[in-house]
Amino acid sequence: MPLRVTFVAAARGAQPLAERFQDDRPLDQGGWDEVQRVAGDLLPLAAAELRYCSPTPRSRATGDALGYAPLVQLALRDCDMGRWRGLTLGEAMAREPQAVDSWLADPRSAPHGGESLLEFVSRVGGWLDTRPVEDGGRIVAVAEPSVIRAALVYALKAPPATYWNIDVRPLSTTTVTGRSGRWNLRLDGTPAQRSRT
Repeated sequence: MPLRVTFVAAARGAQPLAERFQDDRPLDQGGWDEVQRVAGDLLPLAAAELRYCSPTPRSRATGDALGYAPLVQLALRDCDMGRWRGLTLGEAMAREPQAVDSWLADPRSAPHGGESLLEFVSRVGGWLDTRPVEDGGRIVAVAEPSVIRAALVYALKAPPATYWNIDVRPLSTTTVTGRSGRWNLRLDGTPAQRSRT
């Protein structure tokens, strides 16, 4: 049986502000409430042999609230956005419109002084490829949506521009199965659908 890696998207607050690059805000009460509402559906993932999380406060708090007691993985950190850290896309565009256009158009571009999209996808993919391989082994990783998008681009060997077309919702799950360099996307359906099969 292949290795199974399930990503859980970190919870967000009830009053989402504009999305910011490398946003390190903790969960607010709305985020905690949302975790509690879905905890029953996500609790079975705590049985995974290995449990990890991104280093962001939201990812750590989400994993802890779900009972995963995850180990922080620096390789699962958000993309290094250099001098754009903490800005919204609109704010970066207002300050450096040509640089933002370059960054959005060229996955090798890093005009902000941080990581390019290709470097980010490669880093997350490298983490995925170096997970311990055991037949039928299960891993759960709580991460920011951007990290999950990068993992999917890598796993599916999709063109880097695909990253911009993947929508990862808070507290959603995404599973890839396989081994280093050979990953498949697995769609399991909702918990209600799974209980009927």
